[in-house]
Amino acid sequence: MLTDSHCHLASAKFDAAEVPALIERARHAGVTRLISLATCLDDIQAHLDLATTYPEVHCCLGIHPCEAHDAPDDVIAQLRPHLTHPQVAAIGETGLDYFHPAPADWQETDYRRRQTELLEAHFALASECGLNLVIHTRDRQGDASFQDALSIYRGFSDQTRAVFHCFISSPENARAVIDLGGRVSFGGVATFKNATSVLDLAAKLPPGSFMLETDSPYLSPHPHRGQRNEPARTSIIAQRIAEARGETIEQLASHTTQTAIDFFKGIE
Repeated sequence: MLTDSHCHLASAKFDAAEVPALIERARHAGVTRLISLATCLDDIQAHLDLATTYPEVHCCLGIHPCEAHDAPDDVIAQLRPHLTHPQVAAIGETGLDYFHPAPADWQETDYRRRQTELLEAHFALASECGLNLVIHTRDRQGDASFQDALSIYRGFSDQTRAVFHCFISSPENARAVIDLGGRVSFGGVATFKNATSVLDLAAKLPPGSFMLETDSPYLSPHPHRGQRNEPARTSIIAQRIAEARGETIEQLASHTTQTAIDFFKGIE
């Protein structure tokens, strides 16, 4: 059975009333575990409610780097009490985003510094709470955000583990994450005709080193590219990667789900 290791069920792009149908379509497609991630403090209660209502849903709580400018100074103190909830599987999504410009009234250097401070604080919180971390990185060009996040991870890798989600970087960067005990995850980009390097990497990594995701409602796989994504489409991503690896979808589902079980708390 498949695991969608990264989706956003509380996104405004999903009406709350349609979530039961989204989950039912996922079940029908063989997706039996869904990890839904908060991106700001306002997301937390909705995620806890979803995870309490649907046994196949677990959640991760954190502050997305694009929300860093709105996060209050005591954001970590506000996150901490929720992390003991039994359906909280990790901390995140957090990270570094150098793709989107700094918000109005922020200098780029100050905005990046704020993201860095929050990422370090999330790592420290993960170490304190015994949870792993879900990392977002994105650049306009190059891989500066990845390298900066990896450098921070190195300082905490003996205390916690991280998954770099929606991984589109090089084999060397994937190996650097895995060598630290981390993981990468692949989503709809692996099916894009102009992203053959991502599929090639997914085909070559050893079992146990990567997971599958949709990043719903974003990054819908081919042939649905440009449409709103949803967890059921994990099966499309899995089929494409399984073909590239010379595996059956059942084999791929087995080892990617086991990787997710090993990484996320309480999703057995």
